[in-house]
Amino acid sequence: GPEENCDVPADPAYPLCAQKVEFLQAHWQSDPCYAFYGVDGTPCSILTYLSKIEDFCPPPHGSSRLAPPWHQQPPSYTEKSEIRTNLRPLYEDLGNSSSPTVDFIRSRVKRMSVRWIQAGLRMKQKVNNMDSKRMRVHSFKFYQKTMVKRGGPLGELVQWADLSACLTILGHNLTFSTSRQHLHRVLVKGAPPGRGSCPIQRPLTFDLIYTDYHGLAHLHGAMGLAFPHYQCRFRILDSFGTEPVFNLDTYARSHGYKTLWGSWALQPLQYMTMFPHTPDNSFLGFVSAEEADNDSNREKRIAVVYGNRSHVVRGKSKDVGLISEELETHGTVCQPPGHSSTVPSFIRNHGLLPQEDFLRLMRRAKVFVGLGFPYEGPAPIEAISLGCVFLQPRFSATHSSDSNNFYSGKPTTRQISSQHPYAETFIGKPHVWTVDLTNRTDVRQALRAILHTEVEPFTPREFTCEGMLERVHAYVTHQNFCSKSVPVWPPQSALRLHLGPLGQSCVDVCQRSSLVCEPALFHHINSPAAFSRLGIGCSTMGQGVNHLFPSYSPWGRHCSLQQELLLFSCAGSDPKHRRLCPCRAHIPGQVALCPDCI
Repeated sequence: GPEENCDVPADPAYPLCAQKVEFLQAHWQSDPCYAFYGVDGTPCSILTYLSKIEDFCPPPHGSSRLAPPWHQQPPSYTEKSEIRTNLRPLYEDLGNSSSPTVDFIRSRVKRMSVRWIQAGLRMKQKVNNMDSKRMRVHSFKFYQKTMVKRGGPLGELVQWADLSACLTILGHNLTFSTSRQHLHRVLVKGAPPGRGSCPIQRPLTFDLIYTDYHGLAHLHGAMGLAFPHYQCRFRILDSFGTEPVFNLDTYARSHGYKTLWGSWALQPLQYMTMFPHTPDNSFLGFVSAEEADNDSNREKRIAVVYGNRSHVVRGKSKDVGLISEELETHGTVCQPPGHSSTVPSFIRNHGLLPQEDFLRLMRRAKVFVGLGFPYEGPAPIEAISLGCVFLQPRFSATHSSDSNNFYSGKPTTRQISSQHPYAETFIGKPHVWTVDLTNRTDVRQALRAILHTEVEPFTPREFTCEGMLERVHAYVTHQNFCSKSVPVWPPQSALRLHLGPLGQSCVDVCQRSSLVCEPALFHHINSPAAFSRLGIGCSTMGQGVNHLFPSYSPWGRHCSLQQELLLFSCAGSDPKHRRLCPCRAHIPGQVALCPDCI
């Protein structure tokens, strides 16, 4: 028969076709995935691949255009999610697999199962219609060698365990992976062999995918060209937050914000934090696992030092020594076999304790003492829930990515003024005392005040099972980052428009009015009408790519609107700009949700 016509077609609907053909003619052997899809270097094989798999070239003459296989949408659930009254589906998914990660998650979920189920039943009574379709959810947390089986709570795994329980109780179908092998079997089973240059063979069958930065990088490599198509489904657990300036690669590079993290061009709200410190992200949180019971064993003059690594107490002898003059001081610092002790002799060090023994010690204690590290972990919240008072240091100079090794390279510009800013700001006295630990007078006064104050156990609502269920349900129901339309949640009725002073971020502007900045509302104020509402007369009005926009500059009365939607940012300040800020109220004890949000 006649020879097949394999000339590169000139079709304005496929402007990159010729360029892609030329690239593959030179590089088709650079990745085995091309041969897997039938590319052998000939123009016909390349055109077939670029038409059927990558969608960069038109279909063969006479054929109708079909979406590539990985674009096709699998059948979705039609039934609504319903509150479950047991956690059996999660236990079945975790199965008999045994790794430190899975063992920790299984143990924590079982220990808290009654509380999760009771919280689910209370939520079921309050919410007659869940109004949320059942989601197929995949969680991917890499296995890491951590001190899981012994010691206090481990921040990241605490969050993964609680998220898993939460999604299960909310009625969604969850699959959990802790290894690359399992991930490939259940999530990217259509990934071709090679280095990730080609897309996956089949569409993803999950509506939501929770992972962390390490998992995100692996998914990017495994999914190849399909990654951008599905990235709107990702939710990234990110303890310390990712601000918009770090999220957009070109902007980060040109403005000095480039780090090892960030640069994924996700919607900033797809990042989910441990505490509500970065309103540009979604606050996922965790649940304070412990509730105080009969505290008849509590001894007024016992303190426990926060942290189980030796460097926590290194160089802190004076600070701890002062506390030990007032209180019998205990520690749970890991002492590796064969190593000499670095723990001061006046600390009764128990070494790493099994969880139950650690909690027994905490129930006896009056004070939980922070020495400056670890930063922003879950343990102080759990200590306060048990009835302890958290005593922590106020830093003489703020800690940030510019001045502190721990925060260096993290995609945040936050200035940390104490070991646990959430505890200081949202809880405060009498449960939290923030003092200069180098000032002996202040420390003594604080300790004596603590010892003479009866403090009841306290758990903020957002760190209870019910609070987390409420929050995650709202996210799953309302956050849709795959839609091209502007967000409709939170509703516009929640907006409180504020004009900040020079040099203040919207985080600070809103907080000053006992409100929170809501990035999903920026699109309502990115218009000339917003300036008019505030009575600002703009001599000029322009658009630009800058994380401080929309903003007003008094010099020349210039008003600026945001051109790059991924750069809407609650964070960021400049002495030359007054920022327009979309603030909102929040329901008591639940910073993530406004009164109109549920």
